[in-house]
Amino acid sequence: MHIDINLASQPYEDARQFWTRWGTALGILGLLTLVLLVLDITGWVGAHQDRVVMAQKRAMIADRDRVRAEADRILSLPDNRTTRDQSRYLNELIERKAFSWTRVLESLEKVMPPRVHLVSISPQLDEDNELALKMTVAGDSRERAIELSKRMEESRRFVQTNILRETKVESQTGDTVAIEMAAIYIPEPSGEAGAASTKPASDAKPKTTSRKPSPKKGVRN
Repeated sequence: MHIDINLASQPYEDARQFWTRWGTALGILGLLTLVLLVLDITGWVGAHQDRVVMAQKRAMIADRDRVRAEADRILSLPDNRTTRDQSRYLNELIERKAFSWTRVLESLEKVMPPRVHLVSISPQLDEDNELALKMTVAGDSRERAIELSKRMEESRRFVQTNILRETKVESQTGDTVAIEMAAIYIPEPSGEAGAASTKPASDAKPKTTSRKPSPKKGVRN
């Protein structure tokens, strides 16, 4: 009589199937880890470059501030106050020459939402010699003023638009709110304004002069 007895201490397992399953999973996990590591390194390198550029910009701004502070210190000396006042006055004249009421109102008219109108406006030069506008608009809702602020920011003529104060009003025209706003006005370049106002020479009509034919003299035979 023949009896088969398994004397192994552990049961039989298919090692090939085990390594096929878990090896594939470990390979995918390793590949995913490698991709994440590459992305992490790439982001770190890019951030390092951005930090270098930002450091350079900060250094340039700091140098500019030092030069400006030194210039202000020199101009603030008693012997140079007259020159400083004259230069500021000339700069104000130059900036005010670039300010045109017609162009400002035309720019506002292009971005003004319906049922909103301009009540008052006052320009002045700020510390950076930029044309700062303070104006009051009126309408039937605050949302109209917010829309006006967004339109001004989207245009090329106004930046740093802010709503300062809101006041409830009662008007026969239907206005229920008056809003004070502030913005920086950017004048149009002289070349752009000149191109809009001038017409090509081909459009000009040539001047023609007409002469009446002179009467012919009779010929005697």
